[in-house]
Amino acid sequence: MENLTFITEILLPALLTGLVVTVQLIVVSAPFGLLAGIGVAIGRTYGGRCTSFLCKAFAMFVKGCPLLLLLFILYFTLPSIGITFTAFEASVIGFIMCNAAYNSEYIRGAIKSVKEGQIIAARSLGMTKYQSIFYIVLPQALRRAIPGLSNEFIYLIKYSSLAFMLTLVELTGAGKLIATKYFTYTETFIFVGAIYLILVTITTVGAGMLEKKFAVPGTQGQ
Repeated sequence: MENLTFITEILLPALLTGLVVTVQLIVVSAPFGLLAGIGVAIGRTYGGRCTSFLCKAFAMFVKGCPLLLLLFILYFTLPSIGITFTAFEASVIGFIMCNAAYNSEYIRGAIKSVKEGQIIAARSLGMTKYQSIFYIVLPQALRRAIPGLSNEFIYLIKYSSLAFMLTLVELTGAGKLIATKYFTYTETFIFVGAIYLILVTITTVGAGMLEKKFAVPGTQGQ
């Protein structure tokens, strides 16, 4: 009875409050991470030498830098040179950078899978280079990149827990505080794990539906 009261009156309200912060982090970070990833992929594939180099350097730096270290740099190091972010802002920026770097690789691979002759055909019809990229190549590439992009979205859900290291109380942070205060580690982290499992399951099912709906004909036994 005491456990039930603890769960319904203390644990679940605290975890739901943390879940709201986690969802906010994901909802803000994911779209910008996707857009930035598209920009980096296009810049690296079709940009000039300088643009391609900068995009490649960005992707290499972010992929080579542990996400937690990147968050520490944004939140703890940048204030020393006069650039200050709140814990939420630093977390979102770090997640966007990480998301963009990995998304760019998925999208770049998908772009390269589109036959170059389609750009030549588009240009012969009067399209500019970037019109052919945005209207011909990119729609096909994004369809083919859905499995990779959905995988990165799942990673975003899970590594959003690192925001707690910047004092932001999201889902994992809320669970850690409750478990430490009431010494209920088993019950608390079972519920935290269950919530993450629900989020990942919903994402996986949704991604599967998108992949099926936008699948390129002939690539999945159709």
